[in-house]
Amino acid sequence: MLESPETAHDTRFSAAAEEATVAALLRCCLREVAGPRGEVWPVPPYLFLRVAGTLIRVRASGGTALRFDGPPSWLEDGEWRPLTSRLLIALVQDGLGEDGGGNEEFGGQVAASREAIRTILAARERAVPPESPWLASEQALTVGHPFHPSPKARTAPGWLRYAPEAHARFPLRLLGVRQDVLVSKGDTTALDKLDAQGTTPPGYALLPAHPWQLDLLAADLAGPLADGRLVDLGPGRLPAVPTSSVRTVHEPVTGMCLKFSLDVRITNCVRKNAWYELEGAVALSERLEPVFADLAERFPGTRWLPEPGFRSAALGTRLLEGLGVILRVSPPSTSLLAAALATGGPLPQAVRERQAADPVRWWAAYVRRVALPVLDAYFTHGVVLEAHLQNVLIATDACGMPTEAVFRDLEGAKLTTGRHDLTGLPDAVAAALSYSADQGWNRVAYCLLVNHLPEIAATLAARGDGERMLAELWGVAYDELSAYAGSRQWPARMRDLLAGAPLPAKANLSVRWARSADRTAGYVPVANPLAGRDGAGIRKEPGE
Repeated sequence: MLESPETAHDTRFSAAAEEATVAALLRCCLREVAGPRGEVWPVPPYLFLRVAGTLIRVRASGGTALRFDGPPSWLEDGEWRPLTSRLLIALVQDGLGEDGGGNEEFGGQVAASREAIRTILAARERAVPPESPWLASEQALTVGHPFHPSPKARTAPGWLRYAPEAHARFPLRLLGVRQDVLVSKGDTTALDKLDAQGTTPPGYALLPAHPWQLDLLAADLAGPLADGRLVDLGPGRLPAVPTSSVRTVHEPVTGMCLKFSLDVRITNCVRKNAWYELEGAVALSERLEPVFADLAERFPGTRWLPEPGFRSAALGTRLLEGLGVILRVSPPSTSLLAAALATGGPLPQAVRERQAADPVRWWAAYVRRVALPVLDAYFTHGVVLEAHLQNVLIATDACGMPTEAVFRDLEGAKLTTGRHDLTGLPDAVAAALSYSADQGWNRVAYCLLVNHLPEIAATLAARGDGERMLAELWGVAYDELSAYAGSRQWPARMRDLLAGAPLPAKANLSVRWARSADRTAGYVPVANPLAGRDGAGIRKEPGE
């Protein structure tokens, strides 16, 4: 009996969601479970690992990016059988449970993420993507973080209508905040454009809100709406478009990006703008303006997206944070999210053609645009930029070559202690903006050299001749970073990096298993793809 088209589609989506779920959880096992215990070893063409006493094998490529070439399998009674997410969840629970403790939520979170991926893939079949290349790239991340056990799990109902991956568009809800309870800092005048019809009553200021968040806060909002401290002005005129973070949207009337609070756990974090993050965004924007002016002068093609102001309502901490909205400058409409480049699409034809025709030159330009200003922000300015794949956008020329790197999201940006004057800031704000030098370097090294560049390199290599291409790309990266290090008199951390010291990889599985706050996440050491490289693929000592 033949399957109906609907059944065939659902089977295809379910299979794709299962494949993505197994791959992400297996990567976590390699990095955080089997790897640290010395239970990973290559036997070409396979990579073998042992989890909770069970032997698993998979064909792998892409270096530290761990791209899998075909389905993984496990050994039972001398026979290799397909590895399922259900079995792998059980093995992870047994393996991590050996160290004590448990997590009864874990299996459900992984399963929920798998179901969300299936739902997203099905919804995209019926949806129309944005015309803007930038927004299309923001909405391309269908399977999420490749090293997270539950990258698409979302802890509140109704998520699909707001999901960027499903090409959602929706009007914001507009509130009026009585002036005596209005909280505002910085330049927020762009928000007043939302009141083109003049519906905000006298004595009130306009505050846009994410409709999902208003549903989540309905009980808390009942009092302020009843006594007039807030008024509901209805939906906005034009639909907003959610970006990859889910809670940040592009709002077409203001031309700005608006970063809302969502009381929803997405990957590791409940996505809420804490009060000190509202204050910190404005304080950091002011301090980073001269830093980025200097970086742009010395590294042409460096841009950033300031966060000039925020608005909220002084209605207790829960609503102050829950209704807080941070304004962010929007990127060029032709820029592309780095995470979409890492997954291979959707990309303009010129970029695809250039990557295919000259991947090494394309990669050299990419490393130069992205890596050098991030490193110099740290070494010269004591600024930590969280340059992971969802915080960087790339602009290209007409031929598809990278010409600009655009850095965003000041929540992850920090100032290294002792190098900046934070006088006048509340203690909690100053603490939230600060990292020690070691904390800062770990974050820079992880975001740039574990999360970001290896994924781009693996995608380029997969279109070429695999491992030989990957080695050539990292030789080019070594040359670019070595030249930078020489121009800065070889900082000790750069010497260690180029000598091949292991890199810090964020332990997403461990922090989810422990049900800890994301800010407490630790690191595990992973192989440094720069080890033993130079432009010819031959080891060269720093400074030679």
